[in-house]
Formats: sequence, structure tokens, C-alpha cells
Amino acid sequence: MLRQLLGHPPLDLVNTLDWRFRKDGAEELLTSYGDLLRFTEQSKLLSSTEAHRLRHSAGDRTGARAIGHCRELREALTEIFYARLDGGEPTAAAQKTLERYLHAARLRQKLNWKQSPRLEWEWPQSEHDPALPLWALALSASDLMTSEAVDRVRACGNTECRWLFLDTSKNHTRRWCDMKLCGNRMKARRFKAQRKT
Repeated sequence: MLRQLLGHPPLDLVNTLDWRFRKDGAEELLTSYGDLLRFTEQSKLLSSTEAHRLRHSAGDRTGARAIGHCRELREALTEIFYARLDGGEPTAAAQKTLERYLHAARLRQKLNWKQSPRLEWEWPQSEHDPALPLWALALSASDLMTSEAVDRVRACGNTECRWLFLDTSKNHTRRWCDMKLCGNRMKARRFKAQRKT
């Protein structure tokens, strides 16, 4: 089940490979193009109209290709975020992958004057392109990585989970992706270990 509670769409995207660090193996949560559309719609990166249009216009082959590209983008983001958190440096390949999707997104966007009145980015020639969710995710990732908010990206303290989240707590001391899930699980584990000694 896709859960989006961690503060920013690119972080939620990384977390769609659940239990990434578990010995038993990870669990893929993005299994279809429909999952990707639901994810980007829930993240408010695509409107319900855009998601509906893509759901009905993308074929099986183009949808499968988009999922493959999405996973490639996800793994590049994964490497970049975890390298930063672990005090390392991401590979040039991961950065180039993100740049490739960013470049593709920027090429397809156009500025349009809205009635607001203000300028807004739109996708006038790409509204039926199955890659639209990828471009929206790449732009969102770029926004996060080039903002001060990137300093508040954390990994869950459960070493099997390590889900990424944006720490918006008052003192910036949040340790768990979700207190009800990993927080309670880890507290129970510690309690059990203490009782054994």
C-alpha cells in the first residue's frame, strides 16, 4: 500500500521500494502505471484531470516503459539522498540520471499567463505523454534538493526501514518515519532486549 506522509513527493517516491534494507528483501509498491498515476495525483503533482486523461490514453507498453523509467529515477534519487545522509557523495551516474529527467521536463514546459494574474508552468504539448508523472517528480526532486528544506531530510531510525522523511518537528529531532509503525516497533524491541538481560 502506498503511503504518503513523509513531507515531500520525492521522499515518498524513494519509499515506494519498501523495506529496502531488510535482509528478507524489499517490497515493490509501484507495480503498475495506475499506481504511478495514483501516487502523483495524491502528491498533487498531477491534477485529477491529468491523471484521468493519462489513465485512458496510455497503453500497456507505454505504461510499463514509464514505470521502468520511474524506478530508474527513484533509484537515482535514493542514491543521492542516502549519500547525503550518510556523509558520502552520490555517483555521477545518479546525478546524470536526475539531470536527464529534469532536462526532459523543462523542454516540455511552457509559461502561460493565468487569470490570477501570474505566470504558471504548464505542459501544453505533453498532456497525453505517459512520462508526464516522471517529469513532475523530477522537478519536485530538484525543488527539494536545491532548497534549504533538504537539510531537514532524515532517514527512519529503524535500520531495516530507513524510510526518508522531512523533519518538520519543532526541535528537528524526529527519529521515525511513523511513531505508530517503526517507533513503537523499535521501542518494543528495546524493551524485549532489556528484559532478557
